[in-house]
Amino acid sequence: MAAEKLLEIKDLKVEVEGKEILHGINLSINAGETHVIYGPNGSGKTTLLMTIMGFPRYKITGGKIIFEGKDVTRATLDERARIGIGLSFQRPPIVRGVKTRDMVTACFRGRESVDVIPGLAEKTNMVDFLDRDINYGFSGGETKRSELLQLLAQSPDLVLLDEPESGVDLENIALIGELINDLLKKSHPMRSRTRSGLIISHTGHILEYVNARTGYVMFEGRIICEGDPHEILETIKIKGYGECASCQICKR
Repeated sequence: MAAEKLLEIKDLKVEVEGKEILHGINLSINAGETHVIYGPNGSGKTTLLMTIMGFPRYKITGGKIIFEGKDVTRATLDERARIGIGLSFQRPPIVRGVKTRDMVTACFRGRESVDVIPGLAEKTNMVDFLDRDINYGFSGGETKRSELLQLLAQSPDLVLLDEPESGVDLENIALIGELINDLLKKSHPMRSRTRSGLIISHTGHILEYVNARTGYVMFEGRIICEGDPHEILETIKIKGYGECASCQICKR
């Protein structure tokens, strides 16, 4: 039986402030799969995630985004969040005057009792942060755990993670990996797993904790290669991103 596609991106072109950043992106993720995108700074990785999430600054000028079989290309950010797309920022904003507990409560969208918040906070080691302003005075690891706490409450079908290992010390990285695996339901058999992930990683360090099925390299707004994520990472380490376009191991 063919795997069910959760996300399809077809010839996606995106511009920001009149400049085209993405030049025809194509990729698809089946239900239950985790994919990872590598690429140098400025290659368009974050732009892709922000566009999938629906941030209005990122203007789609061509192509389509299909989620669970429905065209969501013109859907708003809040519409996409409601239908099951969630995002963890690389550098989440500080929100003064809004408590972490209130944000987590909002993420439930009335689906579950807020009585489960203490349990989620304990799992993410965020009990002492629930009544603090969102991300105010948080360390890198605390900020990432706050993001994952919110995603666990939202329980999205598609999880977008922008460099989850960035700014995280060794004490926190193992917990971050454990929480991502929990969020993606990695303990479930693949045939019964429905939640998918798309991870951006500059270093690939997160793959020591989270298994991914498919890897891509994005370079200058294009996906230039696709294949086994570990093989691609080794190629990048040896040849660099500039050489990856001509790499015969992972060339598309």
